Amino acid sequence: MSETLLGGGPAAAAPVALGGAAVRAGTTSWADRSLVRDGGFYPKKTMTARERLAYYCSRFSMAEIATTFRFPPTPELCAQWAERTPDGFSFDVKAWSLLVGRPTLPDSLYPDLQGAVRATARDRRRLYAAHLPADVLEECWARFAHSLAPLRRAGRLGVVTLSYPTWFSPRPEAWDELSRLPRRLPDTAVAVELHNPKWFAGDACDATLEWLEARGIGFVCVDGPPDPAGERHPVVAATSDTAVVRFCGRRAVEGEPWSSPYRYADEELAGWVPAVRDLATSAREVHLILDNCWRSDAVDNAATLLRLLGPTG
Repeated sequence: MSETLLGGGPAAAAPVALGGAAVRAGTTSWADRSLVRDGGFYPKKTMTARERLAYYCSRFSMAEIATTFRFPPTPELCAQWAERTPDGFSFDVKAWSLLVGRPTLPDSLYPDLQGAVRATARDRRRLYAAHLPADVLEECWARFAHSLAPLRRAGRLGVVTLSYPTWFSPRPEAWDELSRLPRRLPDTAVAVELHNPKWFAGDACDATLEWLEARGIGFVCVDGPPDPAGERHPVVAATSDTAVVRFCGRRAVEGEPWSSPYRYADEELAGWVPAVRDLATSAREVHLILDNCWRSDAVDNAATLLRLLGPTG
């Protein structure tokens, strides 16, 4: 149960203390349309955006801001998120798609940098990092990092998660890209989500995890659909002070790339309890991100995980 702030609003829900670590669970959106309209999570459909966020904070101690994948945040927006949340609450932030080499909406580029896009790419439907001069791309990194300052100052910034595309494989240029993260996002906890299986094939798995750990870069463990053979072998490891697990859903429909909508069964989440307990022995915090946002699936699954990990779980 959360306590009440002196100002009358709810305090952040307390994380679960486990193995010396604080375990937080939350979702990638507290304002998903299907959650607000049909989820049954919020007491009233007429709640304001501020009221919804306050209610969410009373139930969970963290959330991931996923909208920053499509559009980089502004310092003003980050200040608003910090002001509207209580002490003890933590925001993980998903990195802007441009910064991880993924296709990006051209309109998401800062207006004063639009003229720097290479002439041959200005009419394309998607923008890529390669369409920008190197110094302009570095400016994008600097502005993204600067925008997070209000969250950092308020003690609300958790981890910046960087989700790299499947073509991002363990080649020299990829290692170089990862090695720049501490400089590009200074004083910021970062965790990488690596989707190319070559990072984890055979002996490469230990080498990848050891390299990340040596540099204090976190690793995002992913629970997702099975592989084409119907097997699931998620890599579970903590390589920094904050361990991160992303629950994407296990939906697997031939010809469809989506892993949701998918509502985890209690026994599926219970299967993660031993792994989370292990992570809690190697990290100061464990963040469990429910990325299966559809109606109340993510919030219900997050609450179930916390219950299973709690003193009576």
